[in-house]
Amino acid sequence: MVHPIILIAVLIAGVVILLGARNRALGAFLAAALLIPTDQVLLIGALHFPMLRVLIIFGAIRMIRAKTSGVKILGAGWNKIDVAIIVLTITTAVDQILLWQQSATVVFQLGNIYSAFGTYFFLRFMIRDENDVLQTIRTMAYISLVVAVIMTFERATGKNPFYAYLGGAHANMYGSAIEREDNFRATGCFGHPNLAGAFGAISLPLFVGLWWKDKSNRKIAAMGMAATAIMAWASGSSTALLGFGGGLIALCLWPMRRWMRPLRWSIVLVLVSLHIAMKSPVWHLITRIDLTGGSSSYHRFALINQCILHFSDWWMMGTKYYADWGWDMWDLSDQYVWTADTAGLIPLLAFLALIVYGFKYVGKARRAAVGDQRRELLIWALGGSLFANVVSFVGIDYFDQTMVAWYALLAMIPVTVYTIRQAARDRKNRKTEDEAQSKDIDSNRPVEDGSLTLLAMSLDHTSTPAQRSVR
Repeated sequence: MVHPIILIAVLIAGVVILLGARNRALGAFLAAALLIPTDQVLLIGALHFPMLRVLIIFGAIRMIRAKTSGVKILGAGWNKIDVAIIVLTITTAVDQILLWQQSATVVFQLGNIYSAFGTYFFLRFMIRDENDVLQTIRTMAYISLVVAVIMTFERATGKNPFYAYLGGAHANMYGSAIEREDNFRATGCFGHPNLAGAFGAISLPLFVGLWWKDKSNRKIAAMGMAATAIMAWASGSSTALLGFGGGLIALCLWPMRRWMRPLRWSIVLVLVSLHIAMKSPVWHLITRIDLTGGSSSYHRFALINQCILHFSDWWMMGTKYYADWGWDMWDLSDQYVWTADTAGLIPLLAFLALIVYGFKYVGKARRAAVGDQRRELLIWALGGSLFANVVSFVGIDYFDQTMVAWYALLAMIPVTVYTIRQAARDRKNRKTEDEAQSKDIDSNRPVEDGSLTLLAMSLDHTSTPAQRSVR
């Protein structure tokens, strides 16, 4: 089920991952992981290896080789995002196994654990400093350009080259573009038009951050920003446009960066007030959103509403019967609802913890970078991308390679925090050393010139003419 061209491309990327310099290995992994559709699968007996899992094998070998050489696997050390990823992945797998009690579920969940841990921790291993963060964003800009070109062709012709010519399990489904309101919706290499557009939406703030950070990268950043706008448009997705707008709003809040706490509480107060005043619950406002003329916003409201109403059915370990809660409820196109309905309360809390700790680290890094505005703007852009994900999660669950972009962001945030705080500590240490050096110089300074003059006059007064002439 894998095209020979794709297999050759994966093997080439694998060699680069194994033997290439860190920046090239990181670029090869991201390019192959994001551009190859997940339906390109290598079958080994009953085991399914999408190309991402094949790439993880090469990454794992590189990590093992580095570990035996004494290299620290996680450059910035353990953090709470790492812990939340582990809790989310393990509890989701355990709850699913206990819920279904089938051997096939065990195999499936072991594969999910392998994919999640392999992708996330390899990215944590490769993204070790600020230069790696910038390299990741630059790579995503080039990837976005390729996807935007393909999606433009698909929007215009109704043909998807990835699925029409490469085959795969989704060839019959996405070989021809999805239509809505007499317009084609481009999918690109992703699993759904919503996911293609969401990838563009969550990438936009990163490219703006690249523009802010370094003038030498502005051409690449501008290219990436243009590509994301094309992707959001070509997908024909309200989810993509909302995520795109959410990222822009987050970036525009830069002047209010010191007032974010009162702003957040004000939003909470407004939502609670609306919930009390409205006849329908406040999340019914989602039904008013239709940015493309054919949006299924009522379905998103119903997903959230039914999830809340059936809390007792899913809180322990998820449920099998969410499809019985109403029309089209089988389609869990909401990351929060998908996590709750299929896995239970603990995985949902772990997923929310990822978001909470992400914003906390962004805030800490920005405060540590005060005085270095370019770095402040970069970390603010990472926060903007995180917020774009938060918005996009309401409209789609990341069931394809979009998860790689999500893990890359989660890997970049703590590394940037570590780099910025380390730089702040180094500046403080240098300042302390300079002050100590200055004190040492003052304490060892010789007698001032005026004192020497007085001493010489005193000696001249007490000595004989012959002694003075010798002196």
